[in-house]
Amino acid sequence: MLPFEHLYSTLPEPLWVATKATPVASPTLIAFNAPLAHELGAQEIPDPATLAEWFSGNQPMPDAKPGALGYAGHQFGNFVPQLGDGRALLLGEVIDQNGVRRDVQLKGSGRTPFSRGGDGRSPLGPVLREYLVSEFMAAMGIPTTRALAAVTSGERVIRQMAEPGAVFTRVASSHIRVGTFQFTAAQRDEVLLKALADHVIARHYPEAANAEEPYLALLEAVVARQAVLIARWMSVGFIHGVMNTDNCSIAGETIDYGPCAFMEQFDPQKVFSSIDQGRRYAFANQPAIAQWNLARFAETLLPLMREEGEAVVEQATSAIRRFDTLFSAEQLRLNADKLGLAAESPQAEALMEGLESQMHQGRMDMTATFDALTQYASSPSDEHREALLALTAQPNELTAWLDTWQAVQVASQDRERFAAMRRANPVIIPRNHRVQEVIDAAYDGDFVPFHTLLAVVTQPFDDSVEARRLAAPATDNEQVLRTFCGT
Repeated sequence: MLPFEHLYSTLPEPLWVATKATPVASPTLIAFNAPLAHELGAQEIPDPATLAEWFSGNQPMPDAKPGALGYAGHQFGNFVPQLGDGRALLLGEVIDQNGVRRDVQLKGSGRTPFSRGGDGRSPLGPVLREYLVSEFMAAMGIPTTRALAAVTSGERVIRQMAEPGAVFTRVASSHIRVGTFQFTAAQRDEVLLKALADHVIARHYPEAANAEEPYLALLEAVVARQAVLIARWMSVGFIHGVMNTDNCSIAGETIDYGPCAFMEQFDPQKVFSSIDQGRRYAFANQPAIAQWNLARFAETLLPLMREEGEAVVEQATSAIRRFDTLFSAEQLRLNADKLGLAAESPQAEALMEGLESQMHQGRMDMTATFDALTQYASSPSDEHREALLALTAQPNELTAWLDTWQAVQVASQDRERFAAMRRANPVIIPRNHRVQEVIDAAYDGDFVPFHTLLAVVTQPFDDSVEARRLAAPATDNEQVLRTFCGT
């Protein structure tokens, strides 16, 4: 079905180890992303039973060459020299319709040489969460891995309790991480390190090959993509949950949706991950953590750079420091769009700071606030104004901000501004309680809520009755305060 190639497997074995999937008892197809499959070059789609066999790992796909990838990582600041794909297999790469090489990987397909005692399986819940969230992110234009298929295994896996098992098929620009470079650097093999860096340059950053300092150019390019990515995350209230270096993609995509969630009531220190006890990866900490991860990447590249001693360290440090400037520029652009202002508006930054303060102090839901503001901007009626003010516990304070914003916003009104404002402010996100409802229903064998929510979150700007129903913030009884990794 997919025309696989295997460029990554030509790298030396520490980076890729041939491994077969472990068959599951009774695979059943939950979902298959046919438009994505066609984008990847699939000409004909087999029947659901065949898809279930292929995407569970029970039968090898034609031309697939499964293997587990080696990588290391700083996990909550502590370095682990060998992690690797403990429950995932790279099937191969395809060249998509845009000429881009992309990985296809199974997750939950059984033990590998990197499993470290684990069972190599995945519960159903994390598979459904990753499918929903990654496809929402793609619909929002935020760089992300994609969901190709989800299959139930017919088996139980043990986590906090016995849960239904599943296998997820993920598509990525690549699965190369900062942790991949850390793993390679730990081998103290400069030839291997250079081979990996050259592979990344050829695959993701070909412009760096012609630079005077190719590996410095590689570092600068990765910094730029990460800065844009984190700014876009935060514009929709996304909290990754485990921003370890092994979850930081060299390609600049969101990868490894574990205990992730979207912030509802605005709080810069919000954390959902059950394992982030110290709030290391809280919402507002994400830019600094990304920059810290990039510094670890820079350390691995130092042996390849032409300069030596203090000069090469200063060179790398200067590249890392550019993150702040690039992140701020992208955030300012996004903020202007979210507020319905021109990109060059000098008031955008102060207005966004003021609104964030209002959201925090007034206990306002972030997505609902920007959606209501967008509706008010497009139709400044008393009804829309009151709907916005109803979201805050401090309506007098928000009224003052709203008057200031409106005076600035009216001056730059035009159709393009309204369109950009709506594209920046979704009607719906995969709210935590809705995702949990989907998971609970699926554990009872009902996948209709999953498909209903998937259809809505992949059209995040549609203002339908169903979207409005599923977009409603959680009541106090519906709040989901913790999310789990699933490994």
